[in-house]
Amino acid sequence: MKKINNDIYLKWYKDMSFWRKFEDKCRSLYLKQKIRGFLHLYNGQEAIPAGLVHAMDLKKDKMITAYRCHILPIAMGVNPKNIIAELFGKNTGTSCGMGGSMHIFSKKYRFYGGHGIVGGQIPLGAGIAFADKYFYRDGVTITIMGDGAVNQGSLHETFNMAMIWKLPVVFICENNRYAMGTSVKRSSNIKNIYKIGFSYKMPSFCVDGMDPLKIYEHAYNAISRARNGNGPTFLDILTYRYRGHSMSDAETYRSKKEVNESKNRDPILLIKQYLLKTKIVTEKVLNSFQDEINKKINECVKFAELSYSANVEKLYSVVYNQKDYPFLEKKRKK
Repeated sequence: MKKINNDIYLKWYKDMSFWRKFEDKCRSLYLKQKIRGFLHLYNGQEAIPAGLVHAMDLKKDKMITAYRCHILPIAMGVNPKNIIAELFGKNTGTSCGMGGSMHIFSKKYRFYGGHGIVGGQIPLGAGIAFADKYFYRDGVTITIMGDGAVNQGSLHETFNMAMIWKLPVVFICENNRYAMGTSVKRSSNIKNIYKIGFSYKMPSFCVDGMDPLKIYEHAYNAISRARNGNGPTFLDILTYRYRGHSMSDAETYRSKKEVNESKNRDPILLIKQYLLKTKIVTEKVLNSFQDEINKKINECVKFAELSYSANVEKLYSVVYNQKDYPFLEKKRKK
């Protein structure tokens, strides 16, 4: 297990602060109608990628998730400029401006989406892990879902096969307590979601999703288990999203009091308190980071604004790998 030193805590604070500001900027750009369509923000859940990527081997491990997918690829190494460009529908975006908020991809950084179908990424994650095992690649796939996806039949089929074949995959539930507007208490007979894994004799754990250290420790053990050929693990990471399910969410299902109370354990605040208490840095130094973050985010927006809009003709070259694909031939003849 890697040593968690002062530099790691400082990195966690800087990364999570940037991710929070990044999403706040996306919200502002959406309200200005510079970003269209759906927009699902990650505010409050930043400890998850902070802990995960520190446990991963980013040179060979992979990640796949649902549609709340702006921050996770940045944590994996994707340039945030390309994320903003994708949200703007520009050709410099991660999917050439054709995927938008819910379909962020990066083959280079082994981030495989961004999927809009609830639970649709779960069997895909197992498939990626199967390929790694089949071709004797030493990679582990982090497969992330929301608490609303655990009731999908595809999860149960995937869990069963993953255990039979001992696939190198770690299943993670970002349990922010609400599937759109429906609470776990109302939608699931099993209130402790991690117990679902027990039906398949899968090692399953409940994890504090507001503490990147706890996430790192559980993720490291799960990844090591998968890499050593011992099969999957299921982590039910208890977190909380401060924004609505999407920008169109009126949030009538929860009170402002509940949201504000959850912020007492804000992951950024907890790391900040640790840094100040241990005198690793001063508050003045922490405040100086904000100017750097704002500058970096403004550069991302400028990059996106100066990029060209997505080219419809490029649809064919980015979708079809086979250059003489019959459909393309028919299009040319027309």
